[in-house]
Amino acid sequence: MYYIESLYRFFEEISRNNNREWFAANKHRYDDLRQQWMADLDRLTSHMASWEPDLAGQNAKSAAYRFYRDTRFSPDKSPYKHYFAAAISAYGRKSQHAAYYLQMGLPTSYGDSGLYGGLWCPDSKTLNKVRRAIVDNIEEFESIIHSDPMKRLYPEWVGEALKTVPKGWDRNHPNADLLRLKDYGKYHHCDERFFLDPSWPERASELFRVLKPLNDFLNYSIDE
Repeated sequence: MYYIESLYRFFEEISRNNNREWFAANKHRYDDLRQQWMADLDRLTSHMASWEPDLAGQNAKSAAYRFYRDTRFSPDKSPYKHYFAAAISAYGRKSQHAAYYLQMGLPTSYGDSGLYGGLWCPDSKTLNKVRRAIVDNIEEFESIIHSDPMKRLYPEWVGEALKTVPKGWDRNHPNADLLRLKDYGKYHHCDERFFLDPSWPERASELFRVLKPLNDFLNYSIDE
């Protein structure tokens, strides 16, 4: 049996038994499933490097997030996640740059299973640079976000947005909808059926490829 079905059953079970005792008794399952997923993640990063040369040298180890939750500042003290996740970027997982993000597993309060791309939680300096770059290059930016593949595969923005135009901008600015965004993220839903296809790393790579012009624009704007 292909491992993905077993992986999703593991996620379902740990969501009901999120404690160290249960995990210790089932760690052999986790280790086996994690190893197979990491191999697929290596395939994904390798395929992405064929169209994004800056990702050469990236791999599963540099991209994957820990399965163990950081509970220091959370009221939820559950020690484990019920999904696997990875951020694929030449800048590293914790950079103030746009990246490609994969989440595979059960839905969470802050994100569902699928493919994400763009910029999340930038600091104020970075966010201001991006907003200015969008306004100054609005035709280029709109050609990216309104391209047929983007509209078809990543139709909506995901992330947080202000209720009003940020301070310092005309409240009736023609690009007010873009200026209100606090995150410039896109999302393509992928459920268990998508990952049950053994070729999912190659399919995911081609879906991520649609986001390259957006990530390129954002990162160029940040580094300028």
